[in-house]
Amino acid sequence: MTRSVAYTSSPLLASKTPVWRSKFIVAAIALGFVVLAGRAAWVQVFANDFFQRQGEVRFARTLELPANRGRILDRNGLLLASSVPAPSIWAIPEDLERDPAKMAKLARLLEMPLAELEKKLEDEDKTFVWLKRQVDDAIAQQITALDIKGVYQRKEYKRQYPEGEAAAHVVGFTNVEDRGQEGVELAFEKDLAGRAGMRRVIKDRLGRVVEDVGEQVQPVPGRDLQLSIDSKVQFFAYQKLRDAVLEHKARAGSVVVLDAVSGEVLALANYPSYVPGRRQNLSGEQLRNRAMTDVFEPGSTMKPFTIGLALESGLVTPHSPIQTAPGFVVMGGRKISDSHPHGVLSVQEVIQKSSNVGTLKLALQMQPREMWEMFTQAGFGQKPQIAFPGAVTGRLRPYKSWKPVEQATMSYGYGLSASLFQVARSYTIFAHDGQIIPATMLKADGPATGTRVFSPKTVAEVRTMLQMAAGPGGTGPKAQTLGYSVGGKSGTAYKQVGKGYVTNKYRSWFVGIAPIEKPRIIVAVMLDEPSNGKYYGGEVAAPVFSATVQQTLRMLGVQPDMNVKPQIVVQAVEESF
Repeated sequence: MTRSVAYTSSPLLASKTPVWRSKFIVAAIALGFVVLAGRAAWVQVFANDFFQRQGEVRFARTLELPANRGRILDRNGLLLASSVPAPSIWAIPEDLERDPAKMAKLARLLEMPLAELEKKLEDEDKTFVWLKRQVDDAIAQQITALDIKGVYQRKEYKRQYPEGEAAAHVVGFTNVEDRGQEGVELAFEKDLAGRAGMRRVIKDRLGRVVEDVGEQVQPVPGRDLQLSIDSKVQFFAYQKLRDAVLEHKARAGSVVVLDAVSGEVLALANYPSYVPGRRQNLSGEQLRNRAMTDVFEPGSTMKPFTIGLALESGLVTPHSPIQTAPGFVVMGGRKISDSHPHGVLSVQEVIQKSSNVGTLKLALQMQPREMWEMFTQAGFGQKPQIAFPGAVTGRLRPYKSWKPVEQATMSYGYGLSASLFQVARSYTIFAHDGQIIPATMLKADGPATGTRVFSPKTVAEVRTMLQMAAGPGGTGPKAQTLGYSVGGKSGTAYKQVGKGYVTNKYRSWFVGIAPIEKPRIIVAVMLDEPSNGKYYGGEVAAPVFSATVQQTLRMLGVQPDMNVKPQIVVQAVEESF
């Protein structure tokens, strides 16, 4: 009893607690609940957009659904490029099952050393790392069969190029992101690429999709593209070019085949080339589309234009005599000569024998402005209007700056520059009754309409001269083709290095048309630095022209216009430099 009295008699327990204190505590607790309720209402009702965005940043993702890239077809509907499924392999390092045996098998399937694979996966803080992009479907299935935790696959597409190196410089290629990098793949990227789709998802912290959010936007496939290229002509032209480059130990070569009626590019090949699907350790020599990007002085292939202007102006007729003796002319301290003295030549023979002296004598009877305007109309010094990357302008200086010696050298192709493609297109003037027509890489529906440069009468006379140049007594008899009449002009020029010429390095070419009376195709061939003893265009480029013409006309179903006779091999007249 004494103990109980002592307890209750404590002054702390005996004192009265003020009423305001308990009310204050209750009010504070109530206020806390009100603040929490207000904050909850703010988060859930009034400012939920901000917090919703923050949540989506952490867990919601937009996945791109790749579009199937459009196919590239040749003029006959044969595949030049198409896309095939090619899964890409990725991993989450922190979630990875590191079974030594499985990892060794994975490295082998990915075609990489195990040490390299381990290096990719060494940072366990990463939640995403590519192991290999665009593997074959069979490889992807074997990787799936390994059942390695933390290794995943993503659906992607990879381009295939059935024509390989033969059409590489036409078709081009895409990068690992399936975007065009060269050729048609780059030029028509917007048409081929299509439009990617979209899928909104919720991912967990390991990057796994746990829920779809909203509706999916389906991808729109790219548009198929049909080119003017004939894959059979392309392959044959490439083969003949490659063989010629190797035979003559040339540095490189190019060939262009145009349809003389529609302006369509039937073939465009370069050697060296590459396989578009395998581009490891490539050099610029292989990647360069020389027919479009490399410029050179076109040499004697320009003579028909100078002669054509002289005929068009009424200065001469095809049979007018031109005195070329003693076989050279000295102008501005420079000696311009023919390969051999010829004496008096008709205008026809000036082309047939490829006389520099005869050509410049006609050129100097004309005004520089006349020649410049004609060269410009023929496309020289102008950027080719063709949907293709890398097409160069070349060089043609304004006529007001020409000196007499420069006018003379330009008349036979020195002092200006052009690509092989520009030279090939310029010859549509002689194949299309005096009109230069636009060139196209896409399949055309009918004949092209161009800009008139020469009259049909002048063109008919020049075509006769081109036929003589490609026949006995001319510079290119090896251009003759069984069953088809041909005409063309060879060219051989010293290579220009810096500000001068190297006398032991040459560019050799041949440009011509067939059949001669009713032209259907134009073929231009160029070999860079032939070094196996022969270097004249009529010797090294004309045979490629001959074989390409015969095969192309046969494939196009053009009927022979000549009786088939045994071909007579005639020694070509040497080209004048």
